[in-house]
Amino acid sequence: MLFTRPCQYAIRALAHLATHRRGSLYCQAQEIAQAEAIPGPFLAGVLQELARGGLVKSSKGPRGGFRLARPAEQITLYQIMDAVGSLTSLPQCAIGLEECSGDMLCPLHDEWEQVRQRLVRYLQGVTVADMAAALARKKARASRGEGREAKGTAR
Repeated sequence: MLFTRPCQYAIRALAHLATHRRGSLYCQAQEIAQAEAIPGPFLAGVLQELARGGLVKSSKGPRGGFRLARPAEQITLYQIMDAVGSLTSLPQCAIGLEECSGDMLCPLHDEWEQVRQRLVRYLQGVTVADMAAALARKKARASRGEGREAKGTAR
């Protein structure tokens, strides 16, 4: 699994915030948790990590909650992974050697390094806006009864 559970929840929460009233108003954590089927206490911790990482802003009070800290087009999947601590596995050796470098006796290093570089470029290129748009397209297809989404087999 590429994404840790906190990262999966962060992605879902940020996509929700990007589509929530055009991302400008605050959304309560409970609303996000319910809409995205995420355990509330777990989501609260993830949202705090995202706030510390500068990806969401929080506000207390009856109209408070969470919203994107900047436009969805400016928040990348790489930044999300960084905020929730999911980037730690990227620089690691694919077979668990102490160090990942071309000098180590790793039979996978040369190919894995190319895969890792492509993956980092992908993560840096995908934005919350991209994910929110994809989600909106899938929801539209599902509402028309098209594709696997309508059957509940994909999100």
